[in-house]
Amino acid sequence: MINIAIVGCGAIGSTLARAIDEGKAGEVELAYLFDVIREKAVKLASSLRKRPKVAENISEILSDEKVNVVVEAATPTAVKEYGERVLLAGKDFMVLSVGAFYDQDFYERILRTLKERNVHVYIPSGAISGIDAVKAAAMEHIDKVELVTRKPPVAFKGNEYVKQKGINVDKIEKPVVLFEGTAREAARLFPKGINVALTLGLAGIGADETKVKVIADPTVKKNIHEVHVEGAFGKLTCITQNYPAPENPETSYLAALSAIRTLRQLTERFKVGT
Repeated sequence: MINIAIVGCGAIGSTLARAIDEGKAGEVELAYLFDVIREKAVKLASSLRKRPKVAENISEILSDEKVNVVVEAATPTAVKEYGERVLLAGKDFMVLSVGAFYDQDFYERILRTLKERNVHVYIPSGAISGIDAVKAAAMEHIDKVELVTRKPPVAFKGNEYVKQKGINVDKIEKPVVLFEGTAREAARLFPKGINVALTLGLAGIGADETKVKVIADPTVKKNIHEVHVEGAFGKLTCITQNYPAPENPETSYLAALSAIRTLRQLTERFKVGT
């Protein structure tokens, strides 16, 4: 049995906690919940059948030898604040805010720590399909990787980059291209909503070579990700039309389901897929 601690009790963290509580995440137990807004963790813990501990701080989790895996379901800031500490404590780390790895220096420090401490980072595929194929294709030459993301304008409400461009998402009446550039820049400018860009970059040809277009589209009600890849293997096009998570329109429901499956795979003995 693997003991889990969840950092962040928002939409995905709550979905993941309930899945563990209901036995949907495999042979894992939820040992701790932690959120900087403690009341959120207390409320979530009280709603579960098996009551996990509510940690006062991250140190409480890291000092418990029984904890095997820490799951980040918070923000890129949390990844950068806690990531190295988690690994140095000998815990594996599952990262949902993968956009934090746009910072190359931080990414390289994590890689060094993984090797030094013989621990692991797990990154779920998230809200896009095709990651398994991109990983396989990367064994040979890849010519291009492109991501086109379309979301309802409300998904970008509160984004600082969009505000700085002078765009009022409440007044968008036709599709508007908010961004065109690299996966690294997309992850930096959209820290909550375009994590899939960095995931795609890490799986394939890198964050600087992966091209991204972000569109606010009032004609769609789903979060849509189109992945286009060309290389020695041939050509790949994957289109994923995601329903937003019920508690957070910025997040696709599939991202939460992907996190559940990633946890489940930790204890599966019959593994399917790349």
